[in-house]
Amino acid sequence: MSKRNPIEDLAHLRHEFGEHGGVNMSIEASTTFTVMDPETMPEMFAGRKGPDKGCYLYGRHFNPTVHNLGRQLAAMEGTEAAYCTASGMAAISGAVLGVCESGDEIVASNAIYGGSYALLHDFLPAKTGIKTTFVDITDLDAVAEAVTDKTRLLLTESVSNPTLRVANIPALAQIAHGKDARLMVDNTFSPLILRPAELGADIVVHSITKFISGSSDVIAGAVCGTEEFIGGLMDLHMGPLMLLGPTMDPGIASSVSLRIPHLPLRMAEHGKRAFELSKRLDALGLTVTYPGLENHPDHELFNTLRSAEYGYGGVFTIDVADAETANDLMSRLQNEQRFGYLAVSLGYFDTLMSCSGSSTSSELSEEEQESAGISPGLVRVSAGYTGTLEQRWAQLLAALNDTGIVDAYRTAENEIRSA
Repeated sequence: MSKRNPIEDLAHLRHEFGEHGGVNMSIEASTTFTVMDPETMPEMFAGRKGPDKGCYLYGRHFNPTVHNLGRQLAAMEGTEAAYCTASGMAAISGAVLGVCESGDEIVASNAIYGGSYALLHDFLPAKTGIKTTFVDITDLDAVAEAVTDKTRLLLTESVSNPTLRVANIPALAQIAHGKDARLMVDNTFSPLILRPAELGADIVVHSITKFISGSSDVIAGAVCGTEEFIGGLMDLHMGPLMLLGPTMDPGIASSVSLRIPHLPLRMAEHGKRAFELSKRLDALGLTVTYPGLENHPDHELFNTLRSAEYGYGGVFTIDVADAETANDLMSRLQNEQRFGYLAVSLGYFDTLMSCSGSSTSSELSEEEQESAGISPGLVRVSAGYTGTLEQRWAQLLAALNDTGIVDAYRTAENEIRSA
């Protein structure tokens, strides 16, 4: 479906108009802020005055530059407010602690980023008594069955890492709200492509480090939600972001702000490159997963949820069955063909590759990886947009041939046909 460009909603936030105004927002580097009247300070400590009234207290609480970036992220995601953090994990952990208390329960996707899995599976039960049930998020019956009266949060990724399954956000929101729980969606893989809040999500989190940053040079995150929820995260007595202190640096906030205007161009180009490479790999008979392919199990669902002008995302996977073959392929792609880099993370302008089972999903046991659909030979590819498409395709094809992967698939295909 075609939707308006949310970037236009936030364009005015980046400028301070007037004779002295710059075209970019300024960087406020102060750690503490002055007040005109002594009576104002207790009002701020009591939570009755804050950035909405032009009052700032201390950099760990709110900073004008970071607050401005938060307004931009909120406008992009269609939420009332947002808070920007020092990392994506800070955003996720802060948001979870903002919803749940000791003894509460979470229902989460069993195919999520390894750091998120470790937080939910290991850290929270041991440190807080908050327990998580992991389910196949695409099995709505299983999700509904897992949600109980103790469930306070339903947590999923919009597009799962690394299996690239698409969450049915409207249906999940209905399940969560039917049990008085909240739906939190990690939208790191699909900024602009999906707008979870418009689809029913209560909380949207991002690892800004990835596509929103686009240059693999900053670590940052964001939580987007209602003004009440974001305000609660910054409460002086019980706010997890305020008290745990995962503050974004104002210099980082300014830098990220300068990248948001061309995020639509970058997302569209990431998507075009990933789509074309996936189609060609699929035509060779390889086991490739990409939501833009018609054989993807969630292709039609994604079409109903997405903003079409931004494509289907910049990540695809190739399953070459075992880790040895995957490592051979990635080594040739990096060291011989210069196709991309062997590195974790994604959303960089150059291509990044990793074998998920032994890297970003290694927090899951072998049994848990198998249950989540993560094969030992699953190669996650974050498609960059440097070089020409034909140059990159020639490099990819050469590595596939040199490892014998293409020949193996063709041999198997011929055997099937002859049988």
